[in-house]
Amino acid sequence: MSTHELYTIPAEHATWDVEMQGASRFTWEYDDGRDRLLALYQKGKDKQWDSVHRIDWDIEVDPSDILGLPVETISIYGTDQWKRFEGDQKAIDELGQHLASWQFSQFLHGEQGAMICSARIVESVPDLDSKFYAATQTMDEARHAETYARFLQEKVGLLYPINPHLKALLDDTLTDSRWDMPYLGMQVLIEGLALAAFGLLRDMTAKPLPKQILAYVMQDEARHVAFGRMALKDYYAELTTKEREEREEFVVEGCYLMRDRFRMQEVWDNMGLDVEACMEAVKHSPYFTLYQSLLFSRIVPCVKDIGLWGPKVQQAYADMGVLDMAGVDLAALMKQDEDIAEALDAEKRELLVRKQQVAETISASGTEMSVEELPAGMA
Repeated sequence: MSTHELYTIPAEHATWDVEMQGASRFTWEYDDGRDRLLALYQKGKDKQWDSVHRIDWDIEVDPSDILGLPVETISIYGTDQWKRFEGDQKAIDELGQHLASWQFSQFLHGEQGAMICSARIVESVPDLDSKFYAATQTMDEARHAETYARFLQEKVGLLYPINPHLKALLDDTLTDSRWDMPYLGMQVLIEGLALAAFGLLRDMTAKPLPKQILAYVMQDEARHVAFGRMALKDYYAELTTKEREEREEFVVEGCYLMRDRFRMQEVWDNMGLDVEACMEAVKHSPYFTLYQSLLFSRIVPCVKDIGLWGPKVQQAYADMGVLDMAGVDLAALMKQDEDIAEALDAEKRELLVRKQQVAETISASGTEMSVEELPAGMA
């Protein structure tokens, strides 16, 4: 089945062609480069994985309850727009499917954007150690796009086109001729926000398949944000005041685009709701306000760390209510992302051993038992 048959809103059949600017840079310096970046490159090679084998695709997903979140997390809950759904479980389930589809669709489109941006970094960055790491990231992003596409096609059954705000930031990032802009636009802003969104859903859902997908993708993405930090911190320390202010302006505009990206306007419109009223409800939703502030937990400390911390940036973050995120410990969050993914792997290995032990016991006793008859947690 063509993916276009699953889009709730028609998506362009033609490719989106972005005219990229800037030079493809070769370097003839093949020495070892920066130790920290080479260590990250080694980790990127060591941590490659195959979504076909690492993810349990046999797990069933109920399209009407993809993430298992309470209705109170829907940002229009309790408003006049919500009255249309009260007492109608079928309508609530349909809305929940569309909201989850929209969210994972944006993750998918963002991963394709990340794949293209990281390939652009390989092409344009002047130093070889950065080219090495960005090459591993390009493979990571391909795997993530493959994974989200499969989840949406096989388990969710609906897709949404790319959000205009995400598209605008990708366009700004890819059409800029300066080699550092794919780092800043993708590694810091788009990836930073996506990483926080993945983490919120990973920690909130009890559904095993989306939890696995989000945890394993995050294990990679944490390295990507660290790559952006390392690569830009030294370079930005050498910028002129004017050059730094230009990049701070890009950060401010990009962060407002990213904030507005998660308001799900396309869903409200597609469901036939009053879009203006829904957008106002989202703006004042206690859940969405908290969600939005947490979305910037990875971006704000990274922007500060790389040295783009002028008055305009700080004022923008104050206006968004996320300035206090500057004190978040990014290293601790990365360690947590690693630990959660590894804990999931350990849990799966333990379950496999237990299933094998049960099968061996059954075989030794000569008793026939179907998978459905296995004790809870073994099937």
